[in-house]
Amino acid sequence: MRFNVFKNTVLLFVLVLISCGMKKQDSSLNTNEKTPVTTTLKAEVKNPIQEVKSLIVGANQTEAYLPLLKGQRVGIVANQTSVLFNVLTDNASGNNYTHLVDSLVRLNIDVKKVFAPEHGFRGKADAGEVVKDGFDTKTGLPIVSLYGSNKKPSVAQLKDLDIVIFDIQDVGARFYTYISSLHYVMEACAEQNKTVIVLDRPNPNGYYIDGPILEEAHTSFVGMHPVPVVHGLTIGEYAQMINGENWLKNNVKCALKVITVKNYTRQMAYDLPIKPSPNLPNAQAINLYPSLCFFEGTNVSAGRGTDLQFQIYGSPFLSKTDYTFTPKPNEGAKYPKHENKVCNGYNLSDVKHQSTLNLSYLITAYKNTTNPSTFFVSNGFFTKLAGTKKLQQQIEAGWSEDKIKATWTSGLNDFMVKRKPYLLYK
Repeated sequence: MRFNVFKNTVLLFVLVLISCGMKKQDSSLNTNEKTPVTTTLKAEVKNPIQEVKSLIVGANQTEAYLPLLKGQRVGIVANQTSVLFNVLTDNASGNNYTHLVDSLVRLNIDVKKVFAPEHGFRGKADAGEVVKDGFDTKTGLPIVSLYGSNKKPSVAQLKDLDIVIFDIQDVGARFYTYISSLHYVMEACAEQNKTVIVLDRPNPNGYYIDGPILEEAHTSFVGMHPVPVVHGLTIGEYAQMINGENWLKNNVKCALKVITVKNYTRQMAYDLPIKPSPNLPNAQAINLYPSLCFFEGTNVSAGRGTDLQFQIYGSPFLSKTDYTFTPKPNEGAKYPKHENKVCNGYNLSDVKHQSTLNLSYLITAYKNTTNPSTFFVSNGFFTKLAGTKKLQQQIEAGWSEDKIKATWTSGLNDFMVKRKPYLLYK
């Protein structure tokens, strides 16, 4: 018994020491504190060690949140990106990171359950695929799906919890559904007087703001709030805006704590060490995602069912081009659009880094389709992604990209003013 206590004490000390970067840090939860940036981040994809040399993500700042978890019953909203870097190396997998759930269980935190968003706890499910409840094979913890019929934690699912940790890597696009799950978790916890702790992570598309503002009439799970397509907020900042703008039902307020990223500015280049979902495999796909995701509401493929997801686009209904591809079932796309059909299209895997929402791909595809009347899918999904009917109408009317974007200016200016109180980083 004494040995176990000693072992756990040493483990906790090592974890805190490493996460602090061997430097003394303030353990307060003052999320407005700014730490001077002394180095430029150049993280390499699939090399999480590089990432912690320049910044410290919220999950790694154990000294800030472990004291809050002692003696509390904890739930965790997590997926494959919810990791601590360069801490307690998982020798079995060879990874230089440890999953947050595994770390807290090892430290004898009373973790009761895991909530899984779209794509599931391990991030393997297709986009739109129902995620089922189950149990984690490694820890034995129950997994509660927040994607499918149950998008909001129920009273029963929160009854045995005091605190819910939200730690998921976002990519900064309104239709990327992790922020929708964040909304429902905050709302449920506010209604049941539970605390939410957000462990913040950088936004790889956080250096610009662009796109039409979502109109209330087109609210859906791929667009829940009046923000542009590219909102320029980290998930911690977004949580603060949800609270501050009274977006939760009945204007309830969530007891919210954000553990900010140390040594981070939104102008930093940031390549994600772990892909955030099956069809965003690299930095190029993540950068192009806000622009190419509009194709999900058309008869054009954005590369699902290939190895260049969200880096190519094409369709059997486009005029012949110099580039073709044939979608086939793969991880994250069991039934890809235009499966086994040759698609005429374009390869964007080598285009320069985008710092704006690019409508030229969408406009080009529409102009080159063999049947414009069937270009936009009939179920209205394009309007849900755009958050407005106007974008489809403008493209059908032959508007140029500049003319379309000019109609966004007023809304974007208003949004920039509205979001300012919630910013945690320069």
